[in-house]
Amino acid sequence: MTQPQIVDSHCHLDFPDFDAERAAVIDRARAAGVTRMVTICTKLSALAKVQAIAEAHQGVFFAAGTHPMSVAAEPMVTVDKLVALAAHPKMVGIGETGLDYHYTAESAGLQQESLRTHIEAARQTKLPLIIHARDADDDMARILTEEHAKGAYSCVMHCFSSSAALAQAALDLGFYLSMSGIAAFPRSKDLRAIFASAPVDRILVETDSPYLAPPPHRGRRNEPAYTAHTARVGADLFGMSEADFAARTSANFDRLFWKAVA
Repeated sequence: MTQPQIVDSHCHLDFPDFDAERAAVIDRARAAGVTRMVTICTKLSALAKVQAIAEAHQGVFFAAGTHPMSVAAEPMVTVDKLVALAAHPKMVGIGETGLDYHYTAESAGLQQESLRTHIEAARQTKLPLIIHARDADDDMARILTEEHAKGAYSCVMHCFSSSAALAQAALDLGFYLSMSGIAAFPRSKDLRAIFASAPVDRILVETDSPYLAPPPHRGRRNEPAYTAHTARVGADLFGMSEADFAARTSANFDRLFWKAVA
């Protein structure tokens, strides 16, 4: 039986959790059927390491931006800077950016400014925006909708674990929802229902590794090889075989992350 081939649309291979065995982690992912990975830069001060990882490994791409939790501590990124970075052949997305009012509500104004900057860069480059949203559903839906009215752009709600209302707002704009290990947690019944009610052609899968390992690895370091565990849950939700769900989400990835098409 041929192993389903799948994409990890969001991981953090530059994080120190992987420093001791990064090449082995990438090899294990490939052995598990993960043909491509997008490693995400969360602050531009870390860009050199992220970019070097993508350059060194076939099938590894990167995205660049300033994570909302880092906005207050990092220089405010500019549209011109993001657009210039996007010229790199392996840079395939803008972000991750977004709003996080759970840990960093005190920087909400700066986060919103940064988010709008990233949106404009996504609009200009035609690269997908990668959104982190936590405890900020109303502002997130409002800003994404306001900005889309000014000019269309593409977007994925990474590691989606917010409300059904935010999911619908994103889907109404033509955006994508990405399933992480959270969707596989036993307590995530309501979240699985949100995904199950979405069109399957708007679903991606990811690990967000080294975080959020799905069962049976929960509580340990996550890695891209574990994408298949979340995909198995997704296949069950949509009543599809694992191979068909892997193929469908990979096609969705190709449509959104057009620079990373194999």
